[in-house]
Amino acid sequence: MNNAIAIITARGGSKRIPKKNIKVFCEKPILAYSIQAALDSKLFETVMVSTDSEEIAEVARKYGAKVPFMRSEKTSDDFATTADVLLEVLSEYEKRGKSFEEMACIYPTAPFVTAEKLQTAAKYLESGSAGMVLPVIPFSYPPQRGYVIRNESLEMKWKENYSARSQDLEKLYHDAGQFYFYKVAEYKEKNGKITEGICPMILDEMEVQDIDNETDWKLAELKYQLLVEGK
Repeated sequence: MNNAIAIITARGGSKRIPKKNIKVFCEKPILAYSIQAALDSKLFETVMVSTDSEEIAEVARKYGAKVPFMRSEKTSDDFATTADVLLEVLSEYEKRGKSFEEMACIYPTAPFVTAEKLQTAAKYLESGSAGMVLPVIPFSYPPQRGYVIRNESLEMKWKENYSARSQDLEKLYHDAGQFYFYKVAEYKEKNGKITEGICPMILDEMEVQDIDNETDWKLAELKYQLLVEGK
């Protein structure tokens, strides 16, 4: 892949899991896994970390990523979106006379990302007309048969599905929360809001785990250890 950048978004100040982005996960900082996958893929001219934390920047550099500039105050608060961060990074590089054709956004707490997954996503992006590749997994239970609580009473959200068999309902997928691959021109044209023309990359549920709290963290470590032992 020519002229590509990997941007790892690692803001400081995590509240639910203190220092989440550099917390030790199976013997090394969790951020290191994202950096290593990007470097090992050999896809990127630049592997950089966008952060507002000098501590995170130090860890990032130790494991081989670049931190050529710090994140602005505007993109460091709780209301900044991933798109805000990515567009800022692209803009900062352009000010330095550098632009990119492809871009991967990799989350800092994604130990299941591998060089092979990134290489597969890159092939999807280059072989088709899609402007984005999105790793997804199917919902383990059909959302169409979900319940809501109203007036302290449980009721089906979509009652028309009461008698429907699970296998007859349309399969729905959700973001795996690991990484995204983009064509930069389209990303900038749509201001980071690509909602159509997305190429799906379906992952195994054993290789996906949201990490929002300490229980999630422990589950992720167990899954990771099982995967490592199974290789």
